[in-house]
Order: sequence, then C-alpha cells, then structure tokens
Amino acid sequence: MFGYRVPAPDQAMLISGGRRGHGGAPFRVVTGHGKFVLPVFRKVRFLTLAMCEAEVAEKCVSRQGITLTVRAVIAFKVGNDTESIVNAGQRFLSDQGQMAVLTGRIFAGHLRAIIGSMTVEELITERQKLATEVLDTSKAEMAKIGLIVDSLQIQSIDDGDTGYIDAMSAPHKAAIQRQAQIAQAQASQAAAEAEQEAARNQAEYARQTAVVQAQYNAEVDRAQAQAAQAGPLAEAHAQQEVLSARTELAQRAADLRQQQLVAEIVKPAEAEAERIRVVALAEAERMKIQAEAAASHGRVALDRMLIDQLPQIVKEAASGLSGANVNVLNGADGLGEIAAGLVGQGLTILDAVRRNMGAPGAEDESKRRDEPKRRGGADDGAVEVR
Repeated sequence: MFGYRVPAPDQAMLISGGRRGHGGAPFRVVTGHGKFVLPVFRKVRFLTLAMCEAEVAEKCVSRQGITLTVRAVIAFKVGNDTESIVNAGQRFLSDQGQMAVLTGRIFAGHLRAIIGSMTVEELITERQKLATEVLDTSKAEMAKIGLIVDSLQIQSIDDGDTGYIDAMSAPHKAAIQRQAQIAQAQASQAAAEAEQEAARNQAEYARQTAVVQAQYNAEVDRAQAQAAQAGPLAEAHAQQEVLSARTELAQRAADLRQQQLVAEIVKPAEAEAERIRVVALAEAERMKIQAEAAASHGRVALDRMLIDQLPQIVKEAASGLSGANVNVLNGADGLGEIAAGLVGQGLTILDAVRRNMGAPGAEDESKRRDEPKRRGGADDGAVEVR
C-alpha cells in the first residue's frame, strides 16, 4: 500500500518528522509491525538489530612488565528496548559500521587495564576470569551507546619473542613428554608382553595338538593291534571252552565210575559183612537159648531141637543176601534193619512152634522178644536180641 512501511524482523524503523518519539527523541521507533507513513511529510530510516562482531588485537603489558599481544572477539548488537534503539540510532544511524569500530576500541581499553593488573600465569590459566572482568567493566559504557555484548572470547595471548610463556610451559611440557615416554614404554612393554603371551599360547596350542595327535595315533595302533589279535584270541577262547567241556565230561565220567565201583564192590562187601554179623548174632542167640533151655527142667529135648534148627533157619534166610546186589539207601543202618528183620523172622517162627506145642512160658518169652523190636523201630532200625 502506498505510504505503508514495515521493518524487517531484525530491524527497527525510525520515523522522523511530525511529533517526537520516546524521551524527546527526534524520531519514533517502530519494531515488529508496520506503520503508515505520509510521503514527503515523514522520513523513514532503518537501524539493524542483528548480531555484529568486532575483533580486537591489542598489545598489553602484564603486571610483571611483559608485553603481550591479546586477540579477542566481541559479539554485540543493539538492544531490543526503545531506549537502546534511540541511543544507538542517534549515534550510528548514518554510519552503522562505526558500531564495530567503537566497540573494539572500548574493549581494547578495558583489556589493557585489566591485563595490567594480572600476571602472565593468571592470564594463561584464568582466561575466563579475564573475559568476565572485561565484560563487567564495559557493560555500563556499552549501554550508554545502546549496545549490549552477548559474548567475549579471548582467542590468544602471545608474548612475542620474549619466550616467557614457552619457559613457563617448559616444566609442563617436560612432564607431559615424560608421561608420554612412560606411556609409550608401558605401551611397548604391554605390546611385548602381548606378543610373548601370544607366542606362549601358540606353543601351548601346538603342544596340545601334538598330544592329541599322539593319543589318536596310540588309539589307532591299539585298535589295529586288537583287531590283529582278535582271531587268535577267539581261537584260544574256543579251545579253552572245548577243554573246559572235556574236563567237565571227564569229571562226570569219573563220578559215574565211582558210583559203579561203590555199587559193584563196596555195597556187596558191606552186605557180606552184615550177613556175617547177622549169623554171629544168630549164633549168640542160639547159645543164649541153649543156656535158658538147660536152666529149665521141662521139655529140654524139644527146646534143644528147636535151638539146633534156629541157626539153620536164619542161615537159610540170610543165604539170599549172599549174591544179591542190594541198594542200601541209609548205609550201615539200612543193613542193620535188614539183618534184624531176618533174625526177627526166625524168632517168630520159633515162638509159633513152641506155642503150638504148649511150651510153658512161650507167650511170655514171645512178649519179651517183641519188646526190643518195638523199641528198635524208634531207634532207626537197631535190633536188640536177648
């Protein structure tokens, strides 16, 4: 629109002509919005509010009298408030480039003053302190001309050819170099130890590999040897089993022959011995009967006749055992039972004859003879003859 003016975001529009501005200023300040300006009757100028930069390279003398060249960079701008814009507009509106020149000169003066009160060591080690003090001392003076400082950076401090700073840093350089050498030596030692450890590990791995290879070869050789011996071992084992079977067969044959010898020789001999014993018992019984018959006064002849016939009866009964192959289950006790049975049969016949003939005392005698037989049944076949 004709006569309507709008400032940029980083500008302040100054309108002169007409009524005065803030604080009696010869212009009005407009920021952030547009304004209708009558042509010919009003004049419009623009003041930058953007960030500006000023560089300072100033020779200063420290408190020790050492000349130093200090380089610094100042970042500044016109203040956003109306008063700062008015102050800056009245001073720099026609030549805004002078703001950087004037700012540099102001800070150069403050740098000389503050550096003169500090030592080189303090300047080197406390640069932030130097920048803070320069900003604090220049703040009021910069506000008068409508400028504010955002930052101050000390770029370098140089003593020229005096070598003071180098001498001051020499011990630190030596310490740093010493630490660097120590670190290098430690690194070299660590590298050497790592190489030695790697060599040891390789040697150990090679040793383990050789041991495993040797064990594998030994197992292969042992397996081959076992395979080679498998045939002879199997044959020897088979022969051993054959020998064991033959030995067992021979032992069984020997046991059978022993049983045959017992049946053919021992048992008949035992039977013959038992027969002889039975005959002896019968003879003893005959003599006993003869004695009893002699003691009695009745029927002597009959008793004598019976007594004379008793050995013949027993002999005939025992003659059957002479050539017999007797199988005795309980040894000598069994043979005793057979002999006792024969004697008992003979005595029973004798008692029957006597009873039939009316011999006195025959019944009592028979009972006395039967009593030992009853007792003998409880004594596992033993016979008692009276």
